Amino acid sequence: MTTIAIIGAGPGLGAAVARRFGREGHEVALISRSRERVDALAADLARAGVTARGFAADVREPKTLEAALDAASATLGPVEILQYSPVPQRDFMRPVLETAPADLVGPIEFSVYGPAAAVRHVLPSMRSLGRGTVLLVNGGTAVVPHPDRAGTSIAFAAESAYGHLLHDTLAPEGIHVAQLVIPGAIIEGHDRKAPAALADALWNIHRERHGFRHFADDLDS
Repeated sequence: MTTIAIIGAGPGLGAAVARRFGREGHEVALISRSRERVDALAADLARAGVTARGFAADVREPKTLEAALDAASATLGPVEILQYSPVPQRDFMRPVLETAPADLVGPIEFSVYGPAAAVRHVLPSMRSLGRGTVLLVNGGTAVVPHPDRAGTSIAFAAESAYGHLLHDTLAPEGIHVAQLVIPGAIIEGHDRKAPAALADALWNIHRERHGFRHFADDLDS
């Protein structure tokens, strides 16, 4: 059995994706800075019949991320699906004229160095399997930059470019790289932006393997 590794797993989208992919038979690696949080989430998923384990890592410290992915593979099985969806820190979202060069270090580490480290680390496993999926989850500023959220606007754009390059380069190897853009907030009960609806969208992207960029909802929503 193969594993989906969810980087930035939490009780909302991460839990919903774990349930959706777990229902399809995948083992689930929950990766977050808080081991206590993902252990609790794994226990909750176990009660729903999903095999999941928690692993601690900081996406701004690539070595911890690589160690977590190694532990996930050793414990659960090879990583076939990688979801990168950590929630950006609030201090990444400064107005553009108040954003100094030093203020861009965190967002770039978070949204570019983190996914690059993760993808490079699981790519050999995907190549060995002969298949794989990388799912990048971003907010609307990945497409339409916002002057009051300069850090995430710049970093998400860079992450998008990196993902698109991967999509074009890895497709001939059977490895699908895609981005889901979620405009605005994730809203429980929303027909397109509730966690369960987003999990279904990500499952469909994984299964249909068509195109790079997908939208959970209209950009002006």
